[in-house]
Amino acid sequence: MSRFLNVLRSWLVMVSVIAAGNTLQSFRDHGFLSEKLYTASPGLVNGLQARTFGVWTLLSSVIRCLCAIDIRNRTLYHITLFTFFLALAHFLSEVFVYHTAALTIGVMAPLMVASFSILGMLIGLQYLEVEELSQNKKKN
Repeated sequence: MSRFLNVLRSWLVMVSVIAAGNTLQSFRDHGFLSEKLYTASPGLVNGLQARTFGVWTLLSSVIRCLCAIDIRNRTLYHITLFTFFLALAHFLSEVFVYHTAALTIGVMAPLMVASFSILGMLIGLQYLEVEELSQNKKKN
């Protein structure tokens, strides 16, 4: 496996662990979301919304961790890539469409993580294709 894919796997595990921590925080105290993410409309954040956000974050965390474990699984890889596009779209829409979040560090961090992850995973696709081609050549 290429060095880049190993770094990408480590990145996915790290992002997954951080997301799991955010999940716990969302279930424990919904004030976390109104103080860090949805600062433009903190009154809209309630326990139900926080728990829904927590479940969504947990699902993303599990998918990303599974991809790190089995990075050659194309379907899982594409689903993982989609989770980052979904997160990017969510936070951008909360800032620019719904105006419930401001561009604070609490929002910029997930935007940067999603952007870097998308870029890394798109580059990783190239490495996976090269590995697949070399495996096919060895078989022939």
